[in-house]
Amino acid sequence: MPTEIKLPNLGDGIDTGDVLELLVKEGDTIAKDQGIVELETGKATLQVPSSAAGKILKVHIKPGQTIPVGATLLTLEGSTADVASAPTKPAPQPAKTPAPKPVPAPAPQPAAAAPAPAPAPRPAQTKAAAPPAAAPQPPAPSPQPLPEPTHDGHVAAGPAVRRFAREVGVDLARVTGSGPGGRITRDDVLAVVRQQSQTAAAAPAAKGKASTATGRDNWGPIRAEKMTKIRKVIAAKMHESWTTCPRVVNFDDADVTDLEKIRVSSKDDYAKKGIKLTSLPFVIKAVASALRNHPLLNASLDPEQEQILFKEYVNIGIAVDTERGLVVPSLRNADELSIADTARALASLADGVREGSFSMADLQGSTFTISNLGAVGGTYSTPIINTPEVAILLVGRSRQMPVVVDDEMAIRLMMPLSLAYDHRLVDGATAARFLNEVIDYLEAPSRLLLAP
Repeated sequence: MPTEIKLPNLGDGIDTGDVLELLVKEGDTIAKDQGIVELETGKATLQVPSSAAGKILKVHIKPGQTIPVGATLLTLEGSTADVASAPTKPAPQPAKTPAPKPVPAPAPQPAAAAPAPAPAPRPAQTKAAAPPAAAPQPPAPSPQPLPEPTHDGHVAAGPAVRRFAREVGVDLARVTGSGPGGRITRDDVLAVVRQQSQTAAAAPAAKGKASTATGRDNWGPIRAEKMTKIRKVIAAKMHESWTTCPRVVNFDDADVTDLEKIRVSSKDDYAKKGIKLTSLPFVIKAVASALRNHPLLNASLDPEQEQILFKEYVNIGIAVDTERGLVVPSLRNADELSIADTARALASLADGVREGSFSMADLQGSTFTISNLGAVGGTYSTPIINTPEVAILLVGRSRQMPVVVDDEMAIRLMMPLSLAYDHRLVDGATAARFLNEVIDYLEAPSRLLLAP
């Protein structure tokens, strides 16, 4: 009896997703929990796994399509009982499992479909456009090694690598993976780009024409590009915050000279344990400790019920800059973590967000947000509050400044801080006391390190 694979619930507030890429095709035999489609939601890009194993009879979706939760993705031949024929427990193995499967059944099909590769129709069109550009030029011989795919069907690559390959016009079916189990890495894609510079230049151009529209306005040429789903959500969220939340910003500086000395003297010890020690874990610890003494900044406002919701936990949202836009994963129970634990968790969150290997739950539940502008450059700013939170702290780039210490001029390392808060709930004096306590922690590293 045929089995339908439907789009599962993706998390609170997520009703639809845009299909970026199909990872399987009709006729493929797939395992349970194998990735079948790469989907973009308003919060992240993720792979949707199959809830059953079997042979694909029909694919009901296509790239570029917006599908709702519960929509049918695939129809499989057989039932979930087929799972026994495909080991599903070891998570790392799906990359190797699909490889042997196409040998017995799909082997004859690729032979018949060789003239027009079914697994990847888009690259086929890209190749059609590439020969005319490559033929009249000397580098034409270099594209010759690529026409032979190195994979029969499913390729092992993460969402971030797949997205990067699409952006540079590289067909992953023609890339040899150097990672564990033949997994394709970003460096593998870059190697192909370097070898096929002319082809790579032609492919993005062809892709750009499909996703953008060119024209002219009264002053010159323009290019229109469709907003991504995550950018639409960011825009809507910022508009909601701006129009509903009366924001006030306090600016101040923290003298982190002593803190920096401790960080520099300890970073090698942390590095031996695989931890990169930056100043951000100290800021997170200072904010988390101060929030316990200033519960209003760790609360949210419910205007409809006329209630203040005090959170008995401290989850710090960390704004991470990615290629797709600003993503804010939540660092759980930040007030209970040591500096080392915070640094380790912070690195894990940032890597997961940039590689696309995180869940919807990772982006939910924060009670206060920190944005590190100093990593990019800049001092002060007026950050937008991540509603329903009532405050956000922006950390600028620390710089040497002349300040008066004990009635004498001294050069100190100063960290600029910008605290934006919802004036409906947080008064100026409350915000100032909170920011002063954060500064006190940063200026007294021993107190920060000993904080419970």
